[in-house]
Order: sequence, then C-alpha cells, then structure tokens
Amino acid sequence: MQNYRTKLGRLGHPEILVNSLKHKKTGQGKAAANIKKTRKAEINYIPLHPKGETTESLENERIALLSELKKRDNEVVIKAKMEKTFSHRRLEIVEQRPLIGDFKCRWPALFQQSEVNAEFLRITTSPLQSKFMWQLDHFSDKLLKIFKIKGGLKGHKIKEALAISDSFENIHIKRGCILRSIAIYLNEDPDSFFKEYQATASEDAKRDMANTVMGIYTLQRDVDGQQEDVGIVIEGNIVMDNLGSVIVGFVMLLGLIYALDLSFPDNLKHTFEFMQKVVMNLDGHKLNGKIESLKIKLFD
Repeated sequence: MQNYRTKLGRLGHPEILVNSLKHKKTGQGKAAANIKKTRKAEINYIPLHPKGETTESLENERIALLSELKKRDNEVVIKAKMEKTFSHRRLEIVEQRPLIGDFKCRWPALFQQSEVNAEFLRITTSPLQSKFMWQLDHFSDKLLKIFKIKGGLKGHKIKEALAISDSFENIHIKRGCILRSIAIYLNEDPDSFFKEYQATASEDAKRDMANTVMGIYTLQRDVDGQQEDVGIVIEGNIVMDNLGSVIVGFVMLLGLIYALDLSFPDNLKHTFEFMQKVVMNLDGHKLNGKIESLKIKLFD
C-alpha cells in the first residue's frame, strides 16, 4: 500500500500531494500532522483535474465565471463552468483552508441554492435537498411518536417546540419544529444555533452575527412576527440569505459544510451527525451513543 501511494504521489494525485511533507505548514513537519482526509463519507474529496486541464487553465475558467455571473439568464453556462472547475475549487479548499469571506469572493456562484445542491452531489454522489426532505418526512411520524412519550424537562421542551407547528399548515415550519425537537432530544440547545432577531433591531443583529462562527438566523417583522429573512452565517459572514425557512437554511448549511470541508458546529454536532448518518444515510455505521439510541427507536 505504501508503494502504491508513493506511485500515486509521483503521478501527481492531489489527495496524496496535499498530505506530503512539503505541503505542511511551519511546525507540522511530520507526516501524521494535519492529515487531510475524508471524514463525512465524501466520495470525491479531491478529484483529479479534467483531462487536458491544469490549475492555471482552471483558474482562468474561474475568472471567466465571475463575468458570467453578471449576465442574466445564464444558469446553464454557470452550471457547466462550476462543474468544470470542481477539482480546482476542492484543491483550494482542502489545501489552503481560506477564510470563508475570501473564498466567497472568489467563488460567489457556489453560494446559490442550486450550486450547493450540485456541489454536494459532486462530493457525495447523493442528492441533497430532495433526499433530505423526503427522508425527514418519511421519519416524521415515528419521530413524533418517540418525542410525545418523552418525559421530564426534555419532554416539556420538545412539546413547546412542536406546539409551534400546530398553529401553521406550512410543511417547512413543521419540518423546522421536528429539527429543533431532534436537537433537544440529543441534549443540544437549538436556541444557541438558530437565532431570531427583530427586523427593527438590525444593528444589534449585525453585531451578534459578526461574532457567530456558524449559525442560522431569522429576521422577524415586528408587526405580525412573520419571517422577513432566513440566512446562514459562517465565520461572521452572511453567506446565504432569503432562504425562506429554517429547514431550508439547515439543508443549505449541511451542503456548505461539505462544500467548504468544514466540521460540524460544536453546539449542534449530534443533530448534524444524525442528519448525515441516519436521515441522509451517509456513513451510518459508526454512531454516537445518543444517535444510535434514537436510531434504534426509529427503526424499531
């Protein structure tokens, strides 16, 4: 195996090169330091460049893509160029670990819903939004039964979270309530991650978001309490907005975590793992004890 990896390195395979000693940062002069590898069932972690393409030619494609974004009704061209530059983008993300704000300036097309879905499919070979929603709906009735028999303080909090959906017929609101209930069931605090702000207090919201490592925000109108905006914050930057609902925001964030090779947030780690490994069925063999317990009840 070692000889095989050596041969791949000599042939320029990107997954081997990014972990070679000459690519390590100062103070990481050991082969085992800061290993870059798949951790969330990625199939195409750092793919090879398309045949006949180089890093330089793909960088020119990236620059051309910025111009294409300024044109109207240009989705087909943008999609094709994003597909073509996938390997270039992945190598940049994994090898350089750029700041998210800087990366968004270089690859703004990636932060559109259609491209988050497309990038997730490229990385995992699994559809994102359609599969997530279908699977969550499939499990919803059984999850609700599990939640309703939960007692104690946790059961009380879950009942409060689910009560919101009783006032609305909107399927996305129901899904969002189930999402919050899953977090509570797994001993996590959804309010620390899903932040709500009043639209009139926009300056306070901006200050809070600037200090947010990762989260989903909702701006609510003061008059009727309806949602005015739902968006995603990563490293203090609003990277996506106008997402319509918390559940869509969560799905898009899951996709961005894969696209940007990020770790799950500490304050909602188990919830994200449940969605990845149980709902999306990606690497569902190694489960945290809490998640495994819920999965057993779900499939009982």
